[in-house]
Amino acid sequence: MKEPTEKGGIRMYYPYPVPARQNFSRLMTVKGSASLSVKPDTVSIQLEVVTEDDSLMEAQQENTLIMNQVIEGLLQAGIPREDIQTAAYSINPLYDYIDGKQVFRTFQVRNAITVTIRDIDQVGQVIETAVENGVNRISNIQFMLEDQEGYYRQALSLALQNAIGNASALAGTMNVAIDPTPVKVTEQQREPPVTYQTFVAAAPGETTPIEPGQITVNAEVEAQFKY
Repeated sequence: MKEPTEKGGIRMYYPYPVPARQNFSRLMTVKGSASLSVKPDTVSIQLEVVTEDDSLMEAQQENTLIMNQVIEGLLQAGIPREDIQTAAYSINPLYDYIDGKQVFRTFQVRNAITVTIRDIDQVGQVIETAVENGVNRISNIQFMLEDQEGYYRQALSLALQNAIGNASALAGTMNVAIDPTPVKVTEQQREPPVTYQTFVAAAPGETTPIEPGQITVNAEVEAQFKY
């Protein structure tokens, strides 16, 4: 045991040598990363109605009639109107090439809407409803997190902890002391935590199966420590 010392008239006993105050004058730069695997809770899906006719007016009228029917079916299925948005609308003449010449064939009208579904279990039903009401193209099934910023902040906190651990490990290897409070932390560029999936066509009378899987939320930081 170390010899007792006097402090304010009180004899202090230290079982181990009291370390001298560190003079942290050098910098160590390390990176830290973390990942969270989270089940998605929101789905965005693009539904399209494509019609063709020799008459542009007929093609447009048919398209409008079908799309209105699709939207009404989605509303009845419980999708709020604010979660149904127009994604694209286009009119294109289609041609055939016969003997090297361009010959008009028909007009094609494409109307696409994006539907946000906040209940994963409802996705199959929404697809079935849309198809039954006239949708003939489905694309861009996108699984997301409604509170993705909250999950990212969790990952960011874990990434900083990882950076502190990395710095401590390096300091131990070099047999030097380190100030565990970083003097600078830089958030690295992040990518949106989004997963794209496809669906499998269901047998007649069955709901289209959807497998959302997991979304990985990544975060990375660069931190500087004094040692």
